[in-house]
Amino acid sequence: MSTQAKTKMFAGTKSLVLTALLAALIVLMAFTPLGYLRVGAISVSLLMIPVAIGALSELGAKGAAILGAVFGITSFVQCFGMDAFGSFVFSLDPAATIIMCIVMRTLAGFLTGLIAKATHRIGTAGYAVTGLCAALLNTVLFMGTLVICFWNNPVFLDKMNEWGITTETLMRFFGAFVGFNCIFEAIATAVVTALVGAGLHRAGMLTQSES
Repeated sequence: MSTQAKTKMFAGTKSLVLTALLAALIVLMAFTPLGYLRVGAISVSLLMIPVAIGALSELGAKGAAILGAVFGITSFVQCFGMDAFGSFVFSLDPAATIIMCIVMRTLAGFLTGLIAKATHRIGTAGYAVTGLCAALLNTVLFMGTLVICFWNNPVFLDKMNEWGITTETLMRFFGAFVGFNCIFEAIATAVVTALVGAGLHRAGMLTQSES
């Protein structure tokens, strides 16, 4: 086997191992208190942090999309009695819930990978931007799908009002539902991603993928 082939095989194995480790971290966070801060029916998620870290690494956009999908699958699993909000929207429209939980988070991971590639040259600030965008993409894509699929459903609106989430106008609904979530997720994800990214950079472990 040539040196080039060995190098390629090693790189492939390294990427596979890194993907598996970050995916395992996502699963661990998803099913322990590490991954969610629950406030009533609302869950503040920290699971885009491993996705953002994967995006910064050699995994690139494709790897980040895989990690986003893992996040989405764990979120969907919790719709089966583990999360009040997830269980409720699943009871209303299973297909829309799949799109909201899995498809949108896969897309969020992919887009985070593209942002990481565009900003990694500016160092720690770029890592923070990647983390910030990861959290914002997760919120915007999730909430966008939620509004498109459920906003005109009277059962959904009644339940939101019952849970104390105002639905008088679309903007007030957004503010009530994502205000605390979005701010907390964005700050936490940006800070942790920047710190971990800086550490990995110093260790020479942030070789960007071309994907």
